Amino acid sequence: MAFTAGMSKDEERLHRQFEAIERSVPLGRRFVGALRKNRYRWLRMPLALLLILGGFAWFLPVLGLWMLPAGLLLLALDVPALRPAVAAAVIRGRRRIGVWRQRLRRR
Repeated sequence: MAFTAGMSKDEERLHRQFEAIERSVPLGRRFVGALRKNRYRWLRMPLALLLILGGFAWFLPVLGLWMLPAGLLLLALDVPALRPAVAAAVIRGRRRIGVWRQRLRRR
């Protein structure tokens, strides 16, 4: 998704993280790409809240802790105050996963 001139620095940073996630998880590319469009804004907020609530029920078989960051990512698209913290958390998480992958390759 191309950046527009009207985007704030935090919004650009968050969108770059979404693009990196889409590149690393190609199966979710169409779904995530569609949710990022403004015409689905009405769907993003309720879905984000459901994912966050589902993340708190991580001990149930179908639900998992993965739902919490996914919900926060979607919520950050519509809540500007969350963008810097969520983008920074995604960057840290992606770096941590990279370190783990390198360690596994060495073994």
